[in-house]
Amino acid sequence: MVEISQILLRISRMKYLYCLTSLFFMILMTGSLSWGDDHSPTAQLQPVIEEILLILDDDSFKGVENKEQRRNKIMAAVSSGFDFREMSRRVLGRTWNDLSAEEKDYFISQVTKLLENVYIGKLESYGGRTVEFAAERIKGKRAQVTTLIPYEQSKIPIHYIMQREQDKWMVYDINIEGVSLVRNYMEQFRTILRQQKYEGLIKIIEEKNRTFADEDKTK
Repeated sequence: MVEISQILLRISRMKYLYCLTSLFFMILMTGSLSWGDDHSPTAQLQPVIEEILLILDDDSFKGVENKEQRRNKIMAAVSSGFDFREMSRRVLGRTWNDLSAEEKDYFISQVTKLLENVYIGKLESYGGRTVEFAAERIKGKRAQVTTLIPYEQSKIPIHYIMQREQDKWMVYDINIEGVSLVRNYMEQFRTILRQQKYEGLIKIIEEKNRTFADEDKTK
């Protein structure tokens, strides 16, 4: 079975583990700076990240017994700033166009659950840390917001790639040290699609999510 959760292979092991705990914090591109605008990418992303940090630092949500409630709160915050439909469309590539509306909705739900299972556990160890918003670049309807995460004696840049939907900026990719979350999943999915078609891919994702669910029951 292809391991679809292994990404960021060019990052050192320590940085890799640390970056995963911070994975929902960044964006990058070219263009002009416009931080003062309440409708700017940074202004719209910052409250999302701040809400996630508040949830992680809230004692009432800590502990295994509060896991489901904590995850629901985090995913609600993440979903308000992240476009999982666009992420899903991009990672699936051309195959997306071959799916029915119902199949697309189901694929989105499974990919969203996969990302929750793979990354939220890492994110939950993030409490107590700070995020510095360092830069914002806008080019048309695309933008990149760069944040800095303290790591030992340095700061790790994490870039959130966003696009504008009417007056709302939404994250559809995350880039850490030149490694794109969407591109890595796209390449892994492409390999599976080539060998097992869409039916094989969705079964692998479903099985990964079932495995995570079974692990939760044993904790």
